[in-house]
Amino acid sequence: MTIATVVDLFVYPVKSARGSARSRVRVAATGFEWDRQWMLVNGKGTFLSQRTHPNLARIVPEVTAEELRLSAEGAPTLSVPLDTQGERVAVRVWDDACFGIDQGAAANAWATRLMGETVRLVRVAPDMQRPANVKFARSTPAPLTFPDGYPFLVCNQASLEDLNRRLAQPIPIERFRPNIVLTGLPAWAEDRIDLLTMGRVTLRLVKPCTRCSIPSRDQITGEPSTDPLPVLRKFRFDRSLRGVTFGENAVIVEGAGLEIERGSPCRVTFDSLAAVPG
Repeated sequence: MTIATVVDLFVYPVKSARGSARSRVRVAATGFEWDRQWMLVNGKGTFLSQRTHPNLARIVPEVTAEELRLSAEGAPTLSVPLDTQGERVAVRVWDDACFGIDQGAAANAWATRLMGETVRLVRVAPDMQRPANVKFARSTPAPLTFPDGYPFLVCNQASLEDLNRRLAQPIPIERFRPNIVLTGLPAWAEDRIDLLTMGRVTLRLVKPCTRCSIPSRDQITGEPSTDPLPVLRKFRFDRSLRGVTFGENAVIVEGAGLEIERGSPCRVTFDSLAAVPG
């Protein structure tokens, strides 16, 4: 048996906005509590991303018991009640058509000023029906909120350290926007992991995460910075997925409603068809 340690936990309340490091987080079937519950959309209802709108990195979300607070340098703090009532808006995340709840004129005006174009802030509709790709999730039910494609992203600290040794300037793990970061494993061991068990919470790693341009941007300013993709492409290009990979997408097997703590031990089960790294 291999034991790793949960070294970091991150939640991203607003899709493509700043992440929030947590010491403890509750797990839901759709991912971490409050993760990707909101997003900005354009006039056609298509989601905004740092790929095209790097200013999103400047938005700092905070979820309290009563509201979502959004702050950004040079802008007043916005408070949005945690209310699922409102206008239903047809929205799109990649190829998935679904619905969001418009968060009101004040929220839309705040986001429009920051983005420099007309946008809306929407929250996941209570009756959201958006499953992860069954080709990879297989028989494990994996409902989604607004992430790109899967409830969780798991990264390995040793893999980042190996990558940083190859880069001219090191980059932090936040560039890859993980939910869970593990330590105590060899570099790239995540490629061969089947299950992760943290207390009574079990996740299945189902698909390598193909990377876009976001890791090349500073996650505080949104400005261009060290781009890891050219280096990753030399040894992390997946022909079947037609992309560069870093980290693993995951779905929950059991433990919805329970919590994960930073510093917790994590039992690692490797794919029985793969050699266990050592």
